[in-house]
Amino acid sequence: MRFGAVLGLLLLLAGAAGAQGWREPARGTPERRALMDAIRPLAASLFGPPVEFVVERLRVSGDLAFASVTAQRPGGGPIDVYRTPGWASGYFLPDADWTGGQALLRRSAGGWMLAEGYFGATDVWWADPAHCAAFRPVIADVCP
Repeated sequence: MRFGAVLGLLLLLAGAAGAQGWREPARGTPERRALMDAIRPLAASLFGPPVEFVVERLRVSGDLAFASVTAQRPGGGPIDVYRTPGWASGYFLPDADWTGGQALLRRSAGGWMLAEGYFGATDVWWADPAHCAAFRPVIADVCP
């Protein structure tokens, strides 16, 4: 009985994602790795390498993607933001969730490329009308 309820919930959630027109690449797949690799240069420039991510949300629809991630050191180590290039440059605002980031990505012939991304944002920047027009299939829930 319990297994059936869990399976039903999983199918419902999978159906909801499909109804939205996006899918989430599975952990360990080349596509998921390529998406994270497209975000990594931005993260490394702000936090210093090496950086890995905990994926909060990852949506792909055709050649568009949206990711919401938390940056960390390999193996789950915390990032001391006060000792990063991003802090030294004044990129990070006080009282922000500095390691939380979001990214809009496009796939081209060369693979996944970062269209726009931020770490430590204090608003839902991806809900901008221009982003909604271009990336609606993966961010419809924040678009009017």
